[in-house]
Amino acid sequence: MSNTSARIAIAYHSGFGHTAKQAEAVAAGAASVPGTVTDLVLLDELTDDVWDRLAVADAIIFGAPTYFGSPSAVFKAFAEASVKIWAADLGWRDKIAAGFTNSKAMSGDKLNSLVDLAVFAAQHGMIWVGLDLYPGWAESTGSIEDLNRLGSWLGAMAQSDADLSAEKAPPETDLRTAAALGARVATVTQRHLRGGALAA
Repeated sequence: MSNTSARIAIAYHSGFGHTAKQAEAVAAGAASVPGTVTDLVLLDELTDDVWDRLAVADAIIFGAPTYFGSPSAVFKAFAEASVKIWAADLGWRDKIAAGFTNSKAMSGDKLNSLVDLAVFAAQHGMIWVGLDLYPGWAESTGSIEDLNRLGSWLGAMAQSDADLSAEKAPPETDLRTAAALGARVATVTQRHLRGGALAA
């Protein structure tokens, strides 16, 4: 068994700070799994340092706010710029991938953003990991405090009221859901690394 730590990069854009809080929760969840190192990678400026940090990651969890039913323009610019990684013999091939998104509406067509992220990862030859949580807030006895209250499996969703700052939104339940995604990715990545070491 390899003693090497699993390196999880959280590559994200945040327009008003809400998605950044979600990213931090994802990182905290991943870091809660022993043997995991996390790296929050802001995508506002696509420097060589950004690409270098993603290159050494064993898993990349992509995050962006949902604007008009798809990931933000800043994230899309990053996705298009990653063509140089794709062209270099699928440089992210077999890395673990996952995704998260936030919008002000309960739906906000966030699923479409997660589909975009998953297809983006697939085109890079990555291995997608979704949530393994039953939907919360789906019965009369449920509540807003339930994990996965927005009922997503492809990735973690969060909702932030438009009139609340990032200090107050998204709600803790959505941040706990983001943390659960981070922990799942870390666990799957470690299994993936152990399997690779055994096959070597």
